Amino acid sequence: MIQQRLFGQQQTGLSSDDYYTPKWIFDKLDLVFDLDVASPPGGPPFVPCRQFFTQEDDGLSQSWEGRVWMNPPYSKPAPWIERWIDHADGVALLPTSNGKWYRSLWASSASFVPLPPIKFIAGDGRKLGTMPLPCWLVAIGADNVAALRSFGKVR
Repeated sequence: MIQQRLFGQQQTGLSSDDYYTPKWIFDKLDLVFDLDVASPPGGPPFVPCRQFFTQEDDGLSQSWEGRVWMNPPYSKPAPWIERWIDHADGVALLPTSNGKWYRSLWASSASFVPLPPIKFIAGDGRKLGTMPLPCWLVAIGADNVAALRSFGKVR
């Protein structure tokens, strides 16, 4: 799902990290996830998942099982990335960064595919402006990496 610091387009009642991943990403991945670990309030309207954790559930303190979908809070992604790498089964939507967490992710066993510019979705269904940073889908696990190939060349 999506938690994002979105380029000055905050809504009242939502934090700057509460936005949704566009449905077309899940359509193209064609995967079912066991868990969305960082879902916006109210749950994932587009993520094909069996279970989800919202901010109230504190996904970092919960047990993660099976294939994980993760679009972490972009305001503080490092602990989410570390946990996701350790879990080693899932797909994540992440921005390009100069942060230490990005270098750790790049050095891990994860595979990457770049995405075209993304317009995230607000909780009320409105499309938001285009994300100013390039985003990547990142995967660990053979089936997850194979699903990335529908987006293009995988590194």
